[in-house]
Amino acid sequence: MPIRVLPDFLVNQIAAGEVVERPASVVKELVENALDAGADNIVIDVVDGGRTLISVIDNGGGMSRDDLAHCVMRHATSKLPSDDLLNINFMGFRGEALPSIASVSDMVIDTYNGVDENGWQLDCATGEIRPSAWDSGTRIRVQNLFANTPARLKFLHSDRAELMAVVDVVKRLAMARSDVGFVLNNKWFFAKGQELSQRVVAVMGEDVRGQMLTVDAKSESNDKLALHGFISQPTLRRASSVDQYLFVNGRPVRDKVLVGALRASYMDVMHAREFPLCALYLTLDPRSVDVNVSPAKTDVHFLEPAHVRAFIIKTVRNALARTVAENLHDNSVARAQYVANPVMECARSVPKFNPADFRVCAPIRAVGDVFKNNSDNRAGDSVSNITVAKNVDTEPQLVADDRPLGRVIGQIGNKYILAQSGENLVIVDQHAGHERITYERMRQHNIKVQPLLTPIVVSLRPEDALAVMSVADQLRGGGLVIDDFGDSSIAVFEKPADWDLDWNDLFHAIADEVREYGASAQLGERLHLKLANYACHHSVRAGQKLDYNQMDTLLRDIEKTVRGGECNHGRPVYKIIPLDEIDTWFERA
Repeated sequence: MPIRVLPDFLVNQIAAGEVVERPASVVKELVENALDAGADNIVIDVVDGGRTLISVIDNGGGMSRDDLAHCVMRHATSKLPSDDLLNINFMGFRGEALPSIASVSDMVIDTYNGVDENGWQLDCATGEIRPSAWDSGTRIRVQNLFANTPARLKFLHSDRAELMAVVDVVKRLAMARSDVGFVLNNKWFFAKGQELSQRVVAVMGEDVRGQMLTVDAKSESNDKLALHGFISQPTLRRASSVDQYLFVNGRPVRDKVLVGALRASYMDVMHAREFPLCALYLTLDPRSVDVNVSPAKTDVHFLEPAHVRAFIIKTVRNALARTVAENLHDNSVARAQYVANPVMECARSVPKFNPADFRVCAPIRAVGDVFKNNSDNRAGDSVSNITVAKNVDTEPQLVADDRPLGRVIGQIGNKYILAQSGENLVIVDQHAGHERITYERMRQHNIKVQPLLTPIVVSLRPEDALAVMSVADQLRGGGLVIDDFGDSSIAVFEKPADWDLDWNDLFHAIADEVREYGASAQLGERLHLKLANYACHHSVRAGQKLDYNQMDTLLRDIEKTVRGGECNHGRPVYKIIPLDEIDTWFERA
């Protein structure tokens, strides 16, 4: 067959297949254009999930008559003044959205730039431009989406499903620009000029109030690389990644490097099948990231993905690695945990902790020693299931009871320690708390490396061997020393002592992650599981009766242990109940 040049209308429809996947894609492109035009109030309306009508109204700068004529031409854009694709500072830049949308719908644009004598209207179906009474910003109405491409129309989901996709797009753009007001269908409202912490609550829901930790850090090796935003405490999680909002230089993305780094950051505080919440904003030199990867502009390529990933993991883990005392009582950290804004303040008031306010008269033994002589006690050995701490001479005598987890009152069910801290009742899961202590103490020790007299040789596909060897230095940090053994095999010369791993499965998993994320956390995850299982089986058990000194020692160690608020599996270690909340139970409030 002879080669022919495709007509413009068909070229536009082919391009629309990449840019306009569904009504949510149209909303995304139009709202991004409104943001680039300087709008700070955007009103979106969709009918029948966007099939019948999509309307976007903004109060941005508007367009002149000439700009209006050019805006529906392919690859016509105002976003690249310097023709530099490596220095992009706008949401849009490809000049494909409006012509693509116009080719698969009936689109009408009304605009006014504040300079011309009147506004202008463009009917994209006929190309006619006429004067308009529109007097502020721009309105774009997209009707009968995919009506002239019925093959695309039949692939749309139900109206409800399409509306949910539109809501998700608007939420992500609302998180990208908390200073801009958004209204969707007169039902979803995001107020103009909100603080980011307020926008987090508005988008994610009331259950995140007081449950988010701040993240704010700059790279030590690259002053243009920074990360800020909010992450959820490990005890706040979702069954999916629906509330993970990730941004690169202000652009909402769904990048595999960022998602993988977030998962690795929560590795030892949350179950692998659960997902943390986050609103994380990564900023870096525009020339270090390529946003021109796909027409949808949701994927990016980093110049140094491994460096970006390592920086995110370190920053997030540092935010999570706070002790109970820091989380509850240090003013600066408390403001971070409860998000520094009146809307996000924690409703529970905890007294300020000052170590000088109390003294211990009797020496406290190390936590491992304290539990040795009482490890076989079980619930049922005593007459009552409630053990009350008695005032005896060997007990620590306290001047004040405002330590973070308070002063021990007793033990209930031989599972939970009861304590009082100021005007709060504290309930501590003894097994979960000691499990975290044991895990952190083991993790802090340097990994013992075992040299092998005979190397372990694992055969892989050539591409898998190449991927594994690309992260050999990273694996060395985890106690695994490897090298090439021919074109498609890996030889293990040193390994973490006392750990027997399925090497074939491990290397295949590492290769898969390297291709997916540019790095791998597989070795760390598997070592974590072994440490976590060991810690679980060598910690105080639920059902073990403890005396006062044992309970007090456990609470004091939990207070100074990083990530002490949750066990290795993400379960909470303690709960704090204010006295006024207890009063409401008994109708005293």
